[in-house]
Amino acid sequence: MERESVVHDIGILMSTTGSYRLIGEAMLAGALLAVEEINAAADLPFHLNAKVVNPGGVLENYAPAAKSLLTEDKVTHIVGCYTSSSRKEVLPLFEKNDGLLWYPSHYEGFETSENVVYTGASPNHHVIPLSDFMVANCGGRAWLVGSNYIWAWENNRIMRESLVDAGGRVLGERYLPVGETDVAAIVDQILAAKPDFVFNTLIGDSSYMFFREFRRAAEALGMDQPAEIPVVSCSLAEPELAAIGPEACDGHLSSSVYFESVDTPENRQFVSRWHQRFPELGACSADAEATYIAVHLLAMAIGRAGTTEMAAVREAVGGLQFAAPQGCVQVDPENRHCYLYPRIGRSRRDGGFDIIADAGTATRPDPYLVWRETQDSAQAGGGRPRLKVVS
Repeated sequence: MERESVVHDIGILMSTTGSYRLIGEAMLAGALLAVEEINAAADLPFHLNAKVVNPGGVLENYAPAAKSLLTEDKVTHIVGCYTSSSRKEVLPLFEKNDGLLWYPSHYEGFETSENVVYTGASPNHHVIPLSDFMVANCGGRAWLVGSNYIWAWENNRIMRESLVDAGGRVLGERYLPVGETDVAAIVDQILAAKPDFVFNTLIGDSSYMFFREFRRAAEALGMDQPAEIPVVSCSLAEPELAAIGPEACDGHLSSSVYFESVDTPENRQFVSRWHQRFPELGACSADAEATYIAVHLLAMAIGRAGTTEMAAVREAVGGLQFAAPQGCVQVDPENRHCYLYPRIGRSRRDGGFDIIADAGTATRPDPYLVWRETQDSAQAGGGRPRLKVVS
């Protein structure tokens, strides 16, 4: 059979408009880059055809979009969703229609679904390393600000518990609706409290406005904001630095498994292809890389299973390894999350990150944070990763 005659449709469900459009654009680009590489490969007996749907960043649009792909287009596998609320919104449809969601976003954990493969960071890949780093290097008095949905609620809970375990405390905690940009009152409260750091779980336009207003207000008081009250995140990525603007985008810490500055042969090739293919998007990001990984793992699992049937692909994906830009990632067969590489970067005015701490090895996914009970981080690369300061 000619390779060109075998085409498998997959869904791509990404918001390329709306308040977090910059992330959606990067994720879509990562998916399309992977599809193009797969379709150009000589060793796979099929092509992938991407059916792209844009929910526009509106939560109520996700379920109808997913239902259309699953039932009308007869797609079994969908790579998509950025927010945890959108993932929760569509998950019952995947369960009902025997579909598999390939979820390429860092998230808050405490979930393992038979209908999801998770290629983004778990909380032990980002929140816990960030908490440990800040307590050791800055102090344990934090102020928490986030968008009013599950990602922020749960990550702030994890941060709070981790800080308390280390003898720290939370001085304040506030939430804004997704897309809200009136942040002045919260900024005033934070500056009055003078925490050791701010943990920011705002997303999209809300986050960009917060960075700008917090920097402006701190400088008006004669403060060196990045040095005196750093803002730290688990979601800040390269494309967002340009949206914040050069006047306020530098000096922030982001806990992630990928930055464009990662120095691996695979990443150098990935970055080169990215800029050739999508010059208008600027730097690539962890969100783009996680989506790129998801599509490649999907193709590998279809190839191993010899079918797109959901149960067979789900079985086939366990244990798969992929030479990703961040390093070799592997799917844990027990929970279908990925072994990933915790890192912390400091943002620069030119829109990039300097990596200042690095675990140096892939860490087993621990979505339920079992380390609280076992504290055993030595077995199989799991548990609580220990980052090494590298610069």
